[in-house]
Amino acid sequence: MSTNSQPPADDPTADPQIRQEILRLRASIDNIDAALMHLLAERFKFTHRVGELKAQAAVLPADPARDREQIQRLTSIAEAAGLDPEFAGQFREFIVSEVIRHHTKIAQEYGEVRPLDTYS
Repeated sequence: MSTNSQPPADDPTADPQIRQEILRLRASIDNIDAALMHLLAERFKFTHRVGELKAQAAVLPADPARDREQIQRLTSIAEAAGLDPEFAGQFREFIVSEVIRHHTKIAQEYGEVRPLDTYS
């Protein structure tokens, strides 16, 4: 590459040392993203089974006490990990909404059509 040419579009900088470190960091980020997807898939296996058990037993889906405990627990974990608790709360809400969608589908399969608003 000549000094007058622009770096390729996928190069974050023309400085080879900085570019190499950015690419190394991005590879680590990609690995963490993959691990997160696998962890979420595993988590959803468990919440799916919880949804089945609740539907089979006609147990009320909401568990406000558990929900409060989880919010407190995850807020503490986020703070201890140096994460913004507001971000952690938004992430939790995203996960919970997906679990609710799954539990609603499961309940419908069991003939139970009522709003499911818990992820426990």
